This record gives sequence, C-alpha cells and structure tokens, in this order.
Amino acid sequence: MRPNLDPGRLAFLDETWATTNMARRYGRAPRGERALRAVPHGHWRITTVVAALRAEGNAAPSVFDGAINGERFLAYVRQFLAPALRPATCW
Repeated sequence: MRPNLDPGRLAFLDETWATTNMARRYGRAPRGERALRAVPHGHWRITTVVAALRAEGNAAPSVFDGAINGERFLAYVRQFLAPALRPATCW
C-alpha cells in the first residue's frame, strides 16, 4: 500500500463490447398480441469501446468497429490516452 499515492492521479482502462447478435430473439406482448419491434440481425458486427476511468470521470473514450487487438490498442494509447494524461511528477 502506498499512503502517498493520490487516487486522483490514477486511471483505469476499461474495455467493453457489444455485437448485433446480442439482441433478444423473442419478445413479450400481452396475451393475444404480437410483439413487433425492429432488431438488427444478419450483420454480426462487434463494436468495442475503450476508455480511461478516473476519479473525476471518463477520459479518452474511443470506439472501434470490430474487436480490439495489439495494433489498435497501441494506436489508442498514442492518439487518445497519452494526450489525455497529465505529465507525471515525482512522488
């Protein structure tokens, strides 16, 4: 444990994703009625969201079309995360 560590200087990276095949295949409706609602289907695409979570809120959010890999993560760090972080000072 580091008692002199300022929690306001920490940033946690979070990644989440969603895909079009996560939509429900069946719906609910009152008895005798049909459940009609548009749902994306047949594309099977993945959308990935990456952001830095900080005490004061989110920083450097980015959305990728498709899954994230090493090349995309490195581009995220260079283009979005690094500019959003403040320069480090000695602890």
